[in-house]
Amino acid sequence: MDLHTAGHRRGVVAAPHAAAAEAGRAILAEGGNALEAMVAMAATIVAVYPHMNHIGGDGFWLVHEPSGRVHAIMGAGRAGARATPALYREHGHDAIPPRGPLAALTAPAAVAGWMLALEAAAARGGKLPLDLLLGAAMRYARDGYAVTRSQARLTAEKLDECRAAPGFAATFLADGKAPEAGTVLRQPALAATLEHLAQAGLADFYRGDVGREIAADLARIGSPVTRADLAACRAWLAEPLSVDLAAGTLYNTPPPTQGLASLIILALYERLAVAEAEGFAFAHGLVEATKRAFRVRDTIVTDPDLVPAPPARFLEAGFLDREAARIDPRKAAPFPAPPGEGDTVWMGAADASGLVVSYIQSIYWEFGSACVLPATGVLMQNRGASFSLESGALNRLAPGRRPFHTLNPALARLADGRVIAYGTMGGDGQPQTQGMLFARHVLHRRPLDVALDAPRWLLGRTWGSTHTNLRLEARFPEGLVDRLLSAGHDVEVLGEGYSDTMGHAGAVVMHPTGLLEGAHDPRADGGAAGL
Repeated sequence: MDLHTAGHRRGVVAAPHAAAAEAGRAILAEGGNALEAMVAMAATIVAVYPHMNHIGGDGFWLVHEPSGRVHAIMGAGRAGARATPALYREHGHDAIPPRGPLAALTAPAAVAGWMLALEAAAARGGKLPLDLLLGAAMRYARDGYAVTRSQARLTAEKLDECRAAPGFAATFLADGKAPEAGTVLRQPALAATLEHLAQAGLADFYRGDVGREIAADLARIGSPVTRADLAACRAWLAEPLSVDLAAGTLYNTPPPTQGLASLIILALYERLAVAEAEGFAFAHGLVEATKRAFRVRDTIVTDPDLVPAPPARFLEAGFLDREAARIDPRKAAPFPAPPGEGDTVWMGAADASGLVVSYIQSIYWEFGSACVLPATGVLMQNRGASFSLESGALNRLAPGRRPFHTLNPALARLADGRVIAYGTMGGDGQPQTQGMLFARHVLHRRPLDVALDAPRWLLGRTWGSTHTNLRLEARFPEGLVDRLLSAGHDVEVLGEGYSDTMGHAGAVVMHPTGLLEGAHDPRADGGAAGL
């Protein structure tokens, strides 16, 4: 599987695992459209990259229609009916535990998002049957998949906190130990669930036999999510947030995602008028823009029914101009930021009709709650761990509330006629990596594969780290590191030149000539493919 592919006309896909990219390419070859290809990829990545995502998680879509219209599909599950602060206090918790049954407190809405995506696919002429779309996922879950280096490493690192969760050891360990890379693991219960859904339809996940089994297992292990919560789970269509730059119009998903932060970062960076990529002004400018964007995010982003102010207000030119003027071009601002962890997959697809899809799917932390439901093989997310138990908190836990999401797929319609869908995994790193990728490729005209390969940084706490500093991959020049230190940045240079900490990014591009291009991160296990 190539990391970068260009010159295709029928379709192109990009994913962090080669099997998922191949599943999407195969659907395009069968005559499927980009939405159908993405559903196939979303199912396949569950079977082969389960530490990063699963059908027990959530997902968000940005879809560019051939007409030029962009819309969002929001698959964010709500907190269960029994998920109250009192429940956690009764169990002796001052914060929501990140692992175990009490961490599995929100209904999984990724499959609900697939349902809306397939409705949209059908409206665009999509006719492929569900058993074909889920076919690759069923095979990998049933016959086995090879554990990637990423899964092997993260299983070993997180073993102590995940081992005791119901179903984890039986599903993700080999002879009671973290598997080595290349070990073949199977998810037979997941395979059976996918096979049933292929025949009964995806709604069965919530309101049929599968939903009944999920609810029974959740009740058995002590999760606060009920069968009624599953039956009520729906994805919804939304207007994306957008901001106009000289380069074009940028789109991202609205609350409860942090798409607002991703747009603010690039809008502020453009206002800094940095001449070229890779120097001090480039790195310092994006880092300082990130700090200001996160301050807005942390006061605004919550359940969309409860946002304290219209998010679009913070994308108005006057606000952005004032924020950009407050960035000191020579000195780092303080950064006392809250944590944001995350394990996620981003994937992209485009077809010859002009349909371009940016999709992100997640279980929040690596292995989510670590609870695998025995009857269905569903690995439940721990997205609800982002709720607070404090009475005055913006994201306070209450039944039916949707939690804050680090997930945010990005898409841009550029002034030169290109449409680009892009994104990454990585919690708080997602807006930052999006900013680096877009700035390098679009604003500073680096080739797409070069922009993805270039060294990256991460500001703040993520991946379970206790650090809140600015971490850089080892490939940055020593002179740049020294300048960042002199400007007051709390810099740490990692020992790796290509670090998983920096996320797994990718992009697909539709050129005005009709040519299609895709690329994925050399830090990941995937690539791009096309027809």
